[in-house]
Formats: sequence, structure tokens, C-alpha cells
Amino acid sequence: THPLAKIVNSSFIDLPAPSNISAWWNFGSLLGICLILQIMTGLFLAMHYTSDTATAFSSVTHICR
Repeated sequence: THPLAKIVNSSFIDLPAPSNISAWWNFGSLLGICLILQIMTGLFLAMHYTSDTATAFSSVTHICR
């Protein structure tokens, strides 16, 4: 078979995993990744938003672009 397919198979499919890891562990790790992503984007938005009435609209348009 293809060498790249062998690498993917050995890295993701045939990887030995502990027997106590279940679908709930997978769900929890995905929730953790989503939480980290939301914290990072929230910090990014907080850094780039200005609440001054004169510049708030321009900061929102800058964030959206």
C-alpha cells in the first residue's frame, strides 16, 4: 500500500489506547478544545473592541473584516 496510508494507519487507527478511555473522554476533550477556542477568541475580541461612542462602530467593522 501507499506509505502515507501506512503512516496514517499507524498513527491514528492502530494506536494503542488505554481500556478505560471511552466516548465520554473524547467528548470531554472536545469540550475542552471548544472552551479554549472560545476563551482565545473572546480575548481577541476584547482587545480589539472599543466601547467609546465615537469609535465603537468603526471598531466593530474592523473586527468583522
